[in-house]
Order: sequence, then C-alpha cells, then structure tokens
Amino acid sequence: MMSVMPVMRQLVAIAITAGSAVGLACAQAPTDTHFSVFGRSTLVSVEAARLAPDTLTLRIRHTNQTAVVPLEVEAAAGGRNLPVTANTDGTVTVSLKDLRGTPPARLDLLISHDGIREFISGKLAAPVAGTAGGTAAGLLRDHKQMAWWILNIAIVLIAAIAISRRMS
Repeated sequence: MMSVMPVMRQLVAIAITAGSAVGLACAQAPTDTHFSVFGRSTLVSVEAARLAPDTLTLRIRHTNQTAVVPLEVEAAAGGRNLPVTANTDGTVTVSLKDLRGTPPARLDLLISHDGIREFISGKLAAPVAGTAGGTAAGLLRDHKQMAWWILNIAIVLIAAIAISRRMS
C-alpha cells in the first residue's frame, strides 16, 4: 500500500503557499473600484470617486491613459466656484463643503492642459458604500477574487482527501 500522508502534506503545503501568495498579491495591488467615469472629451477622460460626502476625487488622464501634466482644474456647481486641491498621486480633490444642503446633480470642470482649455460636465455620484457617507460594504464584495481562490483551494483539498481515502 502506498502511503498517502506525504502526498497530503505536500498538497497542504502547496495550498498554504498559494493562499499566502494570493493574499500578498491582493494586499499589494490597489483597487480602483471606487472610480467611475465622470466625463470625456476627445483628449482627456475624467474618472471620479466620491469617497466622502463632502469631497470628490478626480483622476484626469489623456485618452491613451497617460497622465495629464501640467494640469489646472477649476470646478463649479450650482453657480458657485469650488475649491480644488492637487494631490501628490496625480489626482485632484474638489471640496463640496461650500455646498450647504443637497449638492447639485451636476459638476462643471474647466481643465487646462497642454495649452488647451476643455469644459467637461458630469453628474455627481453618491458616496461609495463603506465610506463615511455610505453604508458598510460586505467582505465578499470587496474581496471577491480572494474568496474564489479560497473556495478553489478548499475544493482541491477535499478532492485530494477523497482520492487518498479511496486509494488506501
């Protein structure tokens, strides 16, 4: 009879190594699930994330996904100019604190880049779930890929155990 325990130990070691590698990859790769398309022109695309109820983060790129540098942004909503701050990661934050009460449904942007000024208007999205302005997000929604890897590893281990019992 063949000893199944060394094979099982190897399978468990492989599963643990694969699980930790997947966990490391998920921890290192930032997710961009919060950003959605805000507006586009022929030269630039603007993605927006409403991570808090009183701020809007904008990611402005050329249509070929390269960074737009130099960049100047002016924002207005409901006839009021809004403060705009450039972030170190290349995004731009628009403060919505000056809009007391219900924010307007549209935001107008005047983007100056490469000697060109473009006007882009778009809808303001609701705050993302799991942030200060939204409800708590589910664990599986935020970590679907990790959940699938864990499920696949569990199925392989169960199959290995079933096969090893039949062989003995």
